[in-house]
Amino acid sequence: MITLKTPAQISKMHENGRLLASCLHEVCTHVAPGMNTEYLDHMAEDLIRQEGAVPAFKGYNGFPATICASINAEVVHGIPSKKRVLKEGDILSIDIGLVKDDFYSDMATTVPVGQINAQAQHLLKVTKDSLCQGLEQVRIGSRLSDISHTIGAFVEKEGLYVVTEYVGHGIGRELHEDPQIPNYGPPGRGPRLRSGMVFAIEPMVKVDPEPTRVLDDGWTVVTASGGLAAHFEHTVALTDTGLEILTLGGEEKRSG
Repeated sequence: MITLKTPAQISKMHENGRLLASCLHEVCTHVAPGMNTEYLDHMAEDLIRQEGAVPAFKGYNGFPATICASINAEVVHGIPSKKRVLKEGDILSIDIGLVKDDFYSDMATTVPVGQINAQAQHLLKVTKDSLCQGLEQVRIGSRLSDISHTIGAFVEKEGLYVVTEYVGHGIGRELHEDPQIPNYGPPGRGPRLRSGMVFAIEPMVKVDPEPTRVLDDGWTVVTASGGLAAHFEHTVALTDTGLEILTLGGEEKRSG
């Protein structure tokens, strides 16, 4: 069942999203060759706790860290480690969440480590643009699968492939709520979108059609081929006045 949020609850989630975006932005400024992902994880936890919030992922179903730090062929759920040292030409996906005043916020971005090659540049641009395309479908009266179809069709048109095994989701008092939001499928299906719905929309895109697999750590999802993957995510709300992107920093426009 999709739980609708009140304007007051959405306002609270907007504040949480702003805090989360600020934390992620600060972490990303430290991404550079020679940096290890454990350092970034500790920084993220410190920043979140300084805001009076709690890391959403740490301890969630046993996950051991504040951020998911996924490098190159790692799609999602990469575990930060002092041994995972970034090098020139890598791409790093950072998935991060917090909970404060009983409400969750969730977002992700993929950033270059130094100079990256043309394939990686194309992957990052298409994945980020596919999220923007999907967000344009978040409007009252649309069908839920219009979001999914738009993301998948755009990625396919650009010669890349969406990850089908992992999906977006509702969010609120729980990190993962109904509904699930795939990044593929036909349009015009599922419930109609209504004011008060809050979603985490998160395309994960890869450079080839091979499936994903989970490493022996039980968490890290990788492309079976070793090809690159990227991940972008925003928490968004639908209100009477339209779309609100809750996880934007102060320097960015917050609605569309």
